[in-house]
Amino acid sequence: MEAFYFRHDLNFKNPGGTSRGVLLKKTSWFIVIKENEKIGVGECSLIDGLSPDPLLSFEKTLKEVCHNINLGDDYFYKKLLSYPSILFGYETALLSLKSKTPFILYPSPFTNLKKNIPINGLIWMGDKNFMYKQIVEKINAGFDCVKIKIGALDFDTELKLLKNIRQEFTKSDIEIRVDANCAFSFDSALEKLKSLSEHSLHSIEQPIKTKQWENMAYLCEYSPLDIALDEELIGIHFEEREKMISTINPKYIILKPSLIGGIKESEKWIALAQKNNIKWWVTSALESNIGLNVISQWVFKISLNMKQGLGTGQLFTNNISSPLSIKDGGLYYDLEKKWDLGFIKRQ
Repeated sequence: MEAFYFRHDLNFKNPGGTSRGVLLKKTSWFIVIKENEKIGVGECSLIDGLSPDPLLSFEKTLKEVCHNINLGDDYFYKKLLSYPSILFGYETALLSLKSKTPFILYPSPFTNLKKNIPINGLIWMGDKNFMYKQIVEKINAGFDCVKIKIGALDFDTELKLLKNIRQEFTKSDIEIRVDANCAFSFDSALEKLKSLSEHSLHSIEQPIKTKQWENMAYLCEYSPLDIALDEELIGIHFEEREKMISTINPKYIILKPSLIGGIKESEKWIALAQKNNIKWWVTSALESNIGLNVISQWVFKISLNMKQGLGTGQLFTNNISSPLSIKDGGLYYDLEKKWDLGFIKRQ
């Protein structure tokens, strides 16, 4: 085998507002492995301020992976513990290489266009008119579940927005998840959670900053609104995970494979969640269609018990053309659309 890598910056169609700031673009690196006449491709997706990969040594490590591509899984799983995005890219590039085609990794009714994956619609932060417009557009597009990012506007304004939505759309019309992205202080979090719960919400992701296990455990016990852990899972090695889960005891965990070390590591989290009677769903982390393709096929294979967060493929102006499509609140694999291999051949 031989391998090479290259960088591709994805540009947002519209600025992506979060409590950490506004995203205009994000960087992905791709690993391409060649063996005989076959290729495999994997994506290493980085999000500024969230991905734990050491950025100063990132490209050097990626170069070493490609140079030593024949050393095998045992070598790389030890070497890349601190580089979860590279581990995800390496793991999925090998999976792609070993598959019959580079992009059908888990053949299923999903890849045969017989079934879709129910997903939530993502609502970005902005002024209340912008956010309300997005919600109406998602509902008109057939979504019955939306995820709203909160924490950047004044909290009272956000409550009024949720109240207005619920006056027009009931709980039976649409499920609402909110994501605070660690925006609340612990001192104010419980009162905010009580206020949010008055609007028939499904859950809230990561209300306070990470590494406050006792504080988060308190919120999970006393909050009237179910809490899902997201950022809390990033950068936690396996020996710490069981202690964290048993301490906090959340209702849900959210898995982002490119931020937590790939498919195998995600499956370890799932086994731990099931052991502790904790529910879970999977969310893409602003990958291109290359990473989204792997995650969606894997998710279909293991479970579709909940709405998944896999609606990010249409966010970019320069994404890689693929069969992945969104219709009526679901992610589809449209066999009439083809993958663009040109982005690899041009490197």
